Amino acid sequence: MQKNGKKIYLDCSSGISGDMTVAALLDLGADPEHLIKTLESLPLDGWKTEITNVTKSGLRVCDFNVILDHDNHDHDMEYLHGHGHEEHAHGEHIHEEHIHEGHVHEGHIHEGHTHEDHVHHDSVHEHGHHHGRNLQEITRILQAGSMTPHALELALKIFNILAQAEGSVHGKPVDQVHFHEVGAVDSIIDIAAAAICLDDLQVQEVIISSVNEGQGQIRCQHGLLPIPVPATAAIAQAYQLPLHITHVQGELVTPTGAAIAAAIGTKDHLPEQFTIKKIGMGGGKRDYGIAGILRAMWIEEPEENRQQDSVWAAGGCKGALDSQKQDQVLVLESNLDDCTGETFGFVMEELLQAGALDVWYQPIYMKKNRPAYKLSILCKMQDQKIMEQLIFTHTTAIGIRYYQVHRSKMSREIRKVSTSYGTAKVKFCTWEGECYCYPESDSVAELARKNKKSFSELYHEIKMEAEKTI
Repeated sequence: MQKNGKKIYLDCSSGISGDMTVAALLDLGADPEHLIKTLESLPLDGWKTEITNVTKSGLRVCDFNVILDHDNHDHDMEYLHGHGHEEHAHGEHIHEEHIHEGHVHEGHIHEGHTHEDHVHHDSVHEHGHHHGRNLQEITRILQAGSMTPHALELALKIFNILAQAEGSVHGKPVDQVHFHEVGAVDSIIDIAAAAICLDDLQVQEVIISSVNEGQGQIRCQHGLLPIPVPATAAIAQAYQLPLHITHVQGELVTPTGAAIAAAIGTKDHLPEQFTIKKIGMGGGKRDYGIAGILRAMWIEEPEENRQQDSVWAAGGCKGALDSQKQDQVLVLESNLDDCTGETFGFVMEELLQAGALDVWYQPIYMKKNRPAYKLSILCKMQDQKIMEQLIFTHTTAIGIRYYQVHRSKMSREIRKVSTSYGTAKVKFCTWEGECYCYPESDSVAELARKNKKSFSELYHEIKMEAEKTI
């Protein structure tokens, strides 16, 4: 992703697919003329695109459609999901794993969700001829176009994620995974388009907190596959996508959509506060009785203490206005009477590394007069799940209490201060216009050893010299 760019939240409550992603990014502000011009530079024939506005669930959304010159024999929802049309199961109209989206059916475009990104390994054309493109060929196609280096890198990353997933579930090396000749065209267009739009929007972060998936089955060459299909499940496993299985009977997350999410996702939780600068909505081609919309929100976190920041930039905190801040955090607790000291030490490190604001232990007595410890964690609201996961994984806890607490906290910044003993790190904190200095212990210890001074003596000296800079 790009430095100093936009922060995007992808709302995948209706799943995610390639064409939905492109449509949402176009609606968010990506340049359609630049997109089409770049796509046309790729050495691919037999396709065209349509970018239109459609109505989904009463909402105006963008639709990105790849139209192929050849009939790709995509089937209706009844066939794909195993209802009726059984006579086709042994004919030429066989799907393997999906990867192409936005297809034209019998001369008209289906409304609703698109979930036809099918990868065909050793695929058979309708006339019985074998056709396909492997990853190397697709790489050459993408490299031959006029994509920027960043967009090209991202598109190749997405295709590599797809190929690795398909190779793992079919027991084939990545270089032996072949994409069906027709199906690969719209897959290449969708993936390239997503990369081009993300590059055009200068996206730095992409937050994906949850990806809703349906359930049931979908038809493939060997019968019916469970949803999520193996390639999607393999990507979700490899990249720890936050899947949520819903009651919807149907495939909401395509392998292409999963690969895009895996490639671009940088965080799985939203900031505590943010403002929405713009919203882009992309519609799918399938109708599962849900909205079928992917929302891309350009968000910004509030810039706190602007006056305070300008004071820090000037080199001190004298004259700073009232800078105390209040927020809400979570306390998690668990009483443990059968956990070793080594375990407690390890768990504290893991919790702090995962983002805990503080971790502490208190000696207590439990039932049967057993000496024990109460494990307490202070963390942000959005970090509750990961904290609970670490506690349940690494300790003997079988239950966790949690409650919200209010905090008043000083504004603070760690700065390097030049002293007569060397450069020291000092934490400058402000409260109601008053500034307080606290040397960092690791920095004090390092200088104490270097200058052969006692820790307490050097701490006091550094603190005094730091206060002179206020």
